[in-house]
Amino acid sequence: MSIHPSKDIIGQESRALHGKKIVLGVTGSVAAYKSIDLARKLMRRGAIVKPVLSRDAARLVSPELFHWATGEEPVVEVRGEIEHIVLAREYDAMVIAPATANTIAKLVNGIADTSVTLVALSMHGAGKPVLIVPVMHLNMYQSPITRENIELARRRGYHILEPVIEEDKAKIPNIEDIALKTEALVLRGEDLRGLRILVTAGPTREHLDPVRFLSNPSTGRMGVAIAREAYFRGAKVTLIHGPLCNTTPPPWIKTIEVTTTRELRDKVLEEVDKNNYDIIILAAAPADYTFEETSKEKIESSKQPEIIVKLKQTPKVIAEVVAKAKTKKPSAVIVGFSAETVLTDQELVEKAKKKLEQYKVDVIVANNVLRKDIGFASTHNQVVVITRESVEKTPKLTKEEIARIILDKALRQLGEKQRGNTS
Repeated sequence: MSIHPSKDIIGQESRALHGKKIVLGVTGSVAAYKSIDLARKLMRRGAIVKPVLSRDAARLVSPELFHWATGEEPVVEVRGEIEHIVLAREYDAMVIAPATANTIAKLVNGIADTSVTLVALSMHGAGKPVLIVPVMHLNMYQSPITRENIELARRRGYHILEPVIEEDKAKIPNIEDIALKTEALVLRGEDLRGLRILVTAGPTREHLDPVRFLSNPSTGRMGVAIAREAYFRGAKVTLIHGPLCNTTPPPWIKTIEVTTTRELRDKVLEEVDKNNYDIIILAAAPADYTFEETSKEKIESSKQPEIIVKLKQTPKVIAEVVAKAKTKKPSAVIVGFSAETVLTDQELVEKAKKKLEQYKVDVIVANNVLRKDIGFASTHNQVVVITRESVEKTPKLTKEEIARIILDKALRQLGEKQRGNTS
């Protein structure tokens, strides 16, 4: 039997979902057309996707289009052929995006009169994760009965990814966010629920005048990926970031924006002082130097063809954060980053190990920024994750996959510390 050509895209972006099979439930919302993009995104990350459409969804978007997009025959009508039992047995998870208020109400009341609710109830009954993405007009979303139904669904074990509130509508979130939430749910579940995690991201800028500054090529993508993964795995996340480029934090995460290294230091220390964070991941790339003298007005190049500047060191954020965090909560796990320009992996590990000891962090994530295909301004990275007990080099992966590895390591370190404190 020949393979449908649409399946050629499987794994093109990542193999994170390789071998996983996802049911995509689509209900009668005008956002149903975006489910095509979601199906393709999940496939590009390695999954096989089976579309299941309600009759209302099939009137809005042709089932043939879903067949073309996924290479799988969509399920629309409930004909008593026990497709729902087969899917619940053979598939790993289900995501309903978009999910209407009507569909959510049916799920919490056990009404299986559409293909989507029938399959969802079967998947849920089989212990498979079911992700619900509510999409509707804002007044419908804010109605007490809908809010009650969403909370009831959550209490009954369904997973909810809240919509994005814009233009008086509860809109479908960014497709990448839905795909990454689904991926995290399938691969890790909500194993970080109950934990508080602080993440820093991006560069800082040290201004010479209002239009010129000293910085570095960091975009913040790595830190944002860590914050996103932690949130999708159930953690309560705070993200403190400098100016970001080509990356946007999910709207559900608490974010604090800074510009300078001193602002970054002050905000991180303030957060650590106010909250008992379990894990602190310092993925930002703060500028190490700032100008000794600055101008409040733009320096006119026509009047000053040459400028001699003197730099001074900025506060060492990692050192102060470790000291504060270890005093505030000794069991906290702190992850530092080490971006190096080296010729060999051995040299990279040696430099990172020195920082591990110097700053007394629990984990150091090191990468070689001389490589143009990873690190700064790249969608991919290859890192060495170092603790006092281990050195692990990752393959070249997407930053979202690297984020998962870092959080896995931090979680193991936290477990070891907690076991040590109770033994």
